[in-house]
Amino acid sequence: MSDQLENQCLPCPVTSTEQIPLASEVTPIHATPVTGPIIKVPVVLAEPTLQIVVESDITLTPAATEIKRVKKNVFLNQVKLVPVSFARIGTTDFFKVTRAKLFVAGHIRKNIEYASAACNGALRDRIADVQFSGFTDLTFPQTPEGPTPIFGISEFSEVNFLNENTQMDARLDKAFFQNLVKYNEQPFGELIAANFFELDFSPIMAAPEGTFSTLREKIVLELTVKVVQVQQVRLGPGSQIITPVLLGLTPPGNQ
Repeated sequence: MSDQLENQCLPCPVTSTEQIPLASEVTPIHATPVTGPIIKVPVVLAEPTLQIVVESDITLTPAATEIKRVKKNVFLNQVKLVPVSFARIGTTDFFKVTRAKLFVAGHIRKNIEYASAACNGALRDRIADVQFSGFTDLTFPQTPEGPTPIFGISEFSEVNFLNENTQMDARLDKAFFQNLVKYNEQPFGELIAANFFELDFSPIMAAPEGTFSTLREKIVLELTVKVVQVQQVRLGPGSQIITPVLLGLTPPGNQ
């Protein structure tokens, strides 16, 4: 009996610290009423679900006899909005986007667990990155009276002069320049959800207990992303998007 006790595996000692309870009180606050404040917040412009279809071959070393499990995740490295159609906002020098292309690129990270031909062998693990890229069309607003991307277009003006001596030719050594540069908030994307439909098989059918070293996969990925732009919003009944009026030399209403 004593030998059995000596051969038993004892648990490893763990150092622990007892935590001291701290007093907690509610911090009083003072609220100042504000009517229709303007805040700057991320505004959701669109939330499309894209269907991405990819096919690839993955080499397995050592060869497999059976696929046990495949775990997948999506990593995005590009969600870019390229506007192609605009509409002026009232008489301001800002424009809302009515149509755009959304470019998306990234990869699917696959973790493949499989059994090899070794008798009582350990499970093997193969990690592969499957690249994808593409684009889709977006129209704005997505819903009636919904938000749209907003951009201010920079303005450049040039004034040229006559030769004051002859009044017959231009002065190439004299000019007046004006340019108004508008710095816009860049739309950006967020990953929301990924739904995978996948078929994995060996291109050459393997016999029972036989091995295969190539796994061919056909994936249909339904990818949901959120397109966001930081904008100014006036809170209150009938919330409004606030657009500044930045005038150049010529008022926008008279252009």
